[in-house]
Amino acid sequence: MTFLIQQTLIYAVPLMIVALAGVFAERSGIINLALEGIMIFGAFIGVLFVRMMQAMGWFEAAKAADNWVALQGYLLLAMLVAAILGAVFSLLLAFAAINLRADQTIGGTALNMLAPALVLFLVRLIAKQNQLLLLKGDSASWFMIKKTMLGFDRTAELNFFQETFLNKVYLSNYVCVLVFIILAIILYKTKFGLRLRACGENPQAADSLGINVKKMRYAGTTISGALAGMGGFVYAVTTANCSANGDVAGFGFLALAVMIFGNWKPLNIAIVGFIFGLFKCVAASAGTLDINGDGVYMLAQLGVSNYVYNMLPYVMTLIVLAFTSKKSRAPKAEGIPYDKGER
Repeated sequence: MTFLIQQTLIYAVPLMIVALAGVFAERSGIINLALEGIMIFGAFIGVLFVRMMQAMGWFEAAKAADNWVALQGYLLLAMLVAAILGAVFSLLLAFAAINLRADQTIGGTALNMLAPALVLFLVRLIAKQNQLLLLKGDSASWFMIKKTMLGFDRTAELNFFQETFLNKVYLSNYVCVLVFIILAIILYKTKFGLRLRACGENPQAADSLGINVKKMRYAGTTISGALAGMGGFVYAVTTANCSANGDVAGFGFLALAVMIFGNWKPLNIAIVGFIFGLFKCVAASAGTLDINGDGVYMLAQLGVSNYVYNMLPYVMTLIVLAFTSKKSRAPKAEGIPYDKGER
C-alpha cells in the first residue's frame, strides 16, 4: 500500500499543478492548450540547470559534506528556474492571443509543436544524442529523501505514515502541493483572484470597473506558464529520472482533461488528479504492483496484457470527457479575444 500511495503521488502531483495552470489561464479568458509544450520546455530547462550546477561541482561538494539540505535547495532552485522560463515561454501565447488577437487554439497547438522540436534540437546540440541526462547519478541518488537523512537508523522500523510520506520520497511533490493550495486560495479568496475570474466571465464589465483586462490576462497566462514549466520539471525528476527528451508522455493533455473533469475548481481538480494518478500508477507498474504487501502480484496474475493497462489512463480520459464535457461550465469569455469597444 505504501508503494501504491507513493507512486500515485508521483503521477498525480504533476497533473494537479499543470491542471491548475490551465485554470489560471482559462479563468482569465485565455485557452492554454500549450500546457504539454510548456511542460516539455520546463523539463528541459530544469534538467539543463541541474547539469550546469553539477558541472560547477556544487552537487559533489554537497554530497561529500553529506549536506542533503543543500541538495534539496538545488532541487528547489531548479524548480524555480523551470517556472520562470516556463512563464517566459508562455508569453508567446499571451502576446499572440492578447495583442494580436490570434486564434488561441491554433496558438496553443503551435507551441505544442514548437516545444519538442526546439528541445530536441537543443538536446542534440548539447548532449550529441536524443536525451539530456545528468552528468552523474540520477534523481534518486541526488534528490530522493530517505529515512536516514531525517535521523532514523537504517534498520529502524517506521510506522505507516513515516514509511509512506517520509521515506523514499521527493520534496518537489510536497512543494507542488503547497503551491497548489496557496494559489487556490489566491484564486478564490483575494481581490486579485476575483479580478482574474471577472476577466474570464465578463471582461467588458470588468473593464467598466477599472480592471485592466489585458494585464490580468497576461498575469493569468504567465502564472499558467510558470506552473506548467514547474510541473514539467517535477515530472522529469520523479518519473523520467531527471532527463529531457522532448516528451512528457502526454501529461499536458491529461492535465487538460483533469481540469475539465474538475470543472475548473481546485478541490475537484485535486481529487480527479489523484484518481488519474492512480490509473497512471497501475498502468506503469501493473506487473510488479504488490497492493497488499504480501508478495502476490494480483494484477499480473489476471493475465491481462500490459498494453491494456497502459491504455487505461487515456481510455478513461475519453470516457470522462464524453460524459462530463457538456455538463462542465467553462468561463464564459474563454477563448474570446477582448475588444475594448464591444459592449
